[in-house]
Amino acid sequence: MASPARLPWRELKEQLQALQDSERGHTEALHLLKRQLAETKSSAKSLRVTIGEAFERLHRLLRERQKAMLEELEADTARTLTDIEQKIQRYSQQLRKVQEGSQILQEWLAEVDKHTFLAGIGSLSERLKGKIHETNLTYEDFPTSKYMGPLQYTIWKSLFQDIHPVPAALTLDPGTAHQRLILSDDCTIVAYGNLHPQPLQDSPKRFDVEVSVLGSEAFGSGVHYWEVIVSEKTQWMIGLAHEAVTRKGSIQIQPSRGFYCIVMHDGNQYSACTEPWTRLNVKSKLEKVGVFLDYDKGLLIFYNADDMSWLYTFREKFPGKLCSYFSPGQSHANGKNVQPLRINTVRI
Repeated sequence: MASPARLPWRELKEQLQALQDSERGHTEALHLLKRQLAETKSSAKSLRVTIGEAFERLHRLLRERQKAMLEELEADTARTLTDIEQKIQRYSQQLRKVQEGSQILQEWLAEVDKHTFLAGIGSLSERLKGKIHETNLTYEDFPTSKYMGPLQYTIWKSLFQDIHPVPAALTLDPGTAHQRLILSDDCTIVAYGNLHPQPLQDSPKRFDVEVSVLGSEAFGSGVHYWEVIVSEKTQWMIGLAHEAVTRKGSIQIQPSRGFYCIVMHDGNQYSACTEPWTRLNVKSKLEKVGVFLDYDKGLLIFYNADDMSWLYTFREKFPGKLCSYFSPGQSHANGKNVQPLRINTVRI
């Protein structure tokens, strides 16, 4: 091998340039890694606070519910005990009078003969007045069932009103629905129809190629969560769309076009509609999908709503108000994908 001194000047310059390029690349990589390290530590610290606050709120709600339930139990106990004690006192007094009347009558029967009995019956009846009482005992059971049964479920239902967010009762906007889509009367279910397109009035709001429909509510701030039942389907797409997205013609469903969605395709494949698509690691067929939006933080997160396992996260600076987006996909003559998409409405 030739010594460095014998190498042509140009080769040495090229090696120097390559070393300088490598140095810059490593320097930039180290800078990015150090920044990522700092950001990860900062994010973890922030998340610890978020998790702590979420659990502390639940603990506080549980403590408050426990306190209220124990106070209610004490009130029920005191009321029931007072009622029983009053009845014990009243029946004790009545028992003494009944016993007195019984003793009077026994003594009378023992002392008089048949001839004097009828003559003294009037005075005897007078002495027995107020001594005879009927036993009409009414007893209200202690309300144990209120504090037993599925107690944890009962507590959860009472807490549900204070938990935020919970699955929102979204509705679909019929004015945006493709003509082949059929919506339920309450606008919470959408299915693809195999019949001829419905005679719906066209408008700039209505999708005319993509078999899609938007939610009726637009989100411009805050935290929101909803669930979509996707059971037994082989194709669907759900997520969010900018309220000003193009509705006409063939549309590319991707963030640069104002769509933030995940899709089921080819019967059992799941992807995030990024550029290009990102394949999702889904262990078992999804039955229900949760969609979480924190508009102000620019977060859109999808979950398997059955166990709340994470599916995908979009991190975006949203350009304006967003509407929920639904596409049940086309159904086929062989009966595949005929099931609708359903907004999961949780009623407590």
